Amino acid sequence: MVSPGGIGEVVLHVGQSEAPQSANGSLERRAFLRRGVFGLLGLSLAGRYGLGIAKAANEKTTGRAKAVIQIWMWGGPSHLDTFDPKPNAGYEYCGAFAGVSKTNVDGIVIGELLTELAKHADKYSLIRSMTHGVNAHETAAYLVQTGRMPGDRIVYPHFGAVITFFGTRDTNVVNAGLIPPYVVLTDPQGRFSEAGFLGPRYKPFATGGDPARTPFAVEGIITPGTTETQQRRRRELLVAFDTLRKQLPNDPQIQELVRAEEQAYDLILGETGKAFDPAQEPQEVRDTYGRNTFGQSCLVARRLIERGVRFITINYKGWDTHKDHFTIMRRKLPEFDRALAALINDLAQRGLLESTIVLAFGEFGRTPKVAWEAPWNGGRHHWGHVFSALVAGGGFKGGCVVGESDDKGMYVKSRPVYPTDLIGSVYQLMGIEPTASLRHPQGFDVPLLPSKEEMNAQSGGLLTEIMA
Repeated sequence: MVSPGGIGEVVLHVGQSEAPQSANGSLERRAFLRRGVFGLLGLSLAGRYGLGIAKAANEKTTGRAKAVIQIWMWGGPSHLDTFDPKPNAGYEYCGAFAGVSKTNVDGIVIGELLTELAKHADKYSLIRSMTHGVNAHETAAYLVQTGRMPGDRIVYPHFGAVITFFGTRDTNVVNAGLIPPYVVLTDPQGRFSEAGFLGPRYKPFATGGDPARTPFAVEGIITPGTTETQQRRRRELLVAFDTLRKQLPNDPQIQELVRAEEQAYDLILGETGKAFDPAQEPQEVRDTYGRNTFGQSCLVARRLIERGVRFITINYKGWDTHKDHFTIMRRKLPEFDRALAALINDLAQRGLLESTIVLAFGEFGRTPKVAWEAPWNGGRHHWGHVFSALVAGGGFKGGCVVGESDDKGMYVKSRPVYPTDLIGSVYQLMGIEPTASLRHPQGFDVPLLPSKEEMNAQSGGLLTEIMA
């Protein structure tokens, strides 16, 4: 069978192992054909991302949400400049951004450059008391996306891998089964193994490429520099020279390969592959999201949600602003504001927001007090004591604020929210019981979330105040 790796992984096996050549050479020819077909296409589809490598101790229950879009703000965005402004803290803390944007919800203000998101505050809620106290990128990223501190013998999976494990996609969506259920736009996060102990079947498919360019060269689907006409001619040549298929038309393994080849080419040349193509959208829609990598990634995410993809991470880098923070934010915040507002509003108008969770956060915040001295020149450093997150859709209420930081944004003042609380709330809305367990390959059960007895385990409770 084909390895359960993602698209683009050319890891193939004949039967259960690589068998030696038989007397008639048929096994060798079959192995050669497998490598040839999938090597040419750069795809590994026969596994179809089947679920269930390990049985969960508790089954999935009915949930309100069907999908998640995670905006991963890699590097750690400043909470003061985004979702928790402190206009009265003074220049030492606010720097160039002393103003605020009033939202369409009375009493809620956000950063002064987030003018588009301000128009849609009734559709999302803000958590202003996220905390874990960790200031190291790798440790904080692992903690925020798994709910666990590193250090024991278990490599825990990203919550997207867990959701993929528990979930099934809507089989009524045409060709949904050809698109992986867990997608990263565009580059892998790379700081830890997202699949953890669940194994490579639950590793996300990272698209690579740049959706702001035409064509969007999705790795394993579109070969840069190769036109659609050339791809079709290659397929015709492959079929023409495929004597083994003609010699063994009823062979089960040959039939399996033919089916996989047809699926692969449908993903490359058919309607399914167009799910990744923002150029299929009207020009005004593309303009609304912003003609940049992040904006078009958000648009692709919406297109994938429409086709039944269960979990999408947009790996949005560039928030690690130790130097020249305000210069970078003047460019980055309007881009972020425009695209995220467009995504939330677009999902709402299409009736998808009520079943799609949207999350935006990084691994921590940034120091409230600005580092004006050289060489930082107005930078902000790592700050895990308090930071913010935006949550929308899928059962999260809009127009609310959870928790509070102090008057300078230094520490949590009320209602601490830990990574495990946010992840557990997402599980609950996705119909996954937060107290469920996964079976480790070594034969023991692993709870989805840490118990109070685990090392450094902290929890303020699920976000029931904003869960419909």
